[in-house]
Amino acid sequence: MKKVLGLGAASLTLAASAVAGNAAVAGSAAAAGGAVSVGGTVSAGGTAARWEGERYVALGDSFTAGPLIPKQHGTPAGCMRSNRNYPSLVAERVKARLTDVSCSGAKTTDMTASQRTPLGVNPPQLSAVTADTSLVTVGIGGNDIGFGEISIGCGLASATNPLGAPCTARYGTTIDQRIKETTPKVAAVLNGIRTRAPQAKVLVVGYLRLVPERPGCWPVVPIAQGDLAFLDGVERRLNAMLAEQAKASGATFVDAYENGLGHDMCAASDRKWVEGIVLTSPAAPIHPNAAGMREVADRVVKALNASRDV
Repeated sequence: MKKVLGLGAASLTLAASAVAGNAAVAGSAAAAGGAVSVGGTVSAGGTAARWEGERYVALGDSFTAGPLIPKQHGTPAGCMRSNRNYPSLVAERVKARLTDVSCSGAKTTDMTASQRTPLGVNPPQLSAVTADTSLVTVGIGGNDIGFGEISIGCGLASATNPLGAPCTARYGTTIDQRIKETTPKVAAVLNGIRTRAPQAKVLVVGYLRLVPERPGCWPVVPIAQGDLAFLDGVERRLNAMLAEQAKASGATFVDAYENGLGHDMCAASDRKWVEGIVLTSPAAPIHPNAAGMREVADRVVKALNASRDV
């Protein structure tokens, strides 16, 4: 048991150093209307003609930016954007002119205020949304509810009771309030997009599923068995809120969570869409890898294909 616990502690050290302040959330809104999901590669089809040459702005946190997925590019370097994140892939497929201002660690407050990173300052993300913007994607909210803090806290607690539910006991009563407080902030972001670009097509992009069902894969992914359902429920509730806010603002919600079981952090390396603590491909721990970004891009393109204004 000491050897197993040692592996868990080492894994958590890696996670804390790589994602402290930058971890994001995956979620689902299976019960909410307006969600779009898909499996497999999707062709842009007639969508490419609709968006070719149009200005596309991508807003969001690290689940949009793609930290550590090659090739990292853009400024400031501290935002850790990949040129293979889903905005880049979508722009290639629909031939749009991309302005990607997503930034790892972003909260809703960073939509209207400058964000300081370890390697430079990212301007307010909404400043990139202008009247001539035709397409906007936004993925935000995970850092507002503190999912990075929760994930690391749950991992540390799992070492004391890997078969129990120590994280549920610690955080279980706080989640509804955190999501309630984040709801008007997300609504304000979507209103800000509408104000700046009234004619733009807006898509709110959800978060990929992170955790599997029991028994999980502790200590490789150090979450206690009894806490898996709790963390999955946090993801689902967050994304349900995002879907509701998207619908209320007239935006389209893209469900990245659906069909994620078997592609989660415990999945085989050739099937996972999100990396765990022990990395199997270049990406930040507890974040999408390149395959996950391709999957989300597929779902965004399907949403655009389904749009009435295509």
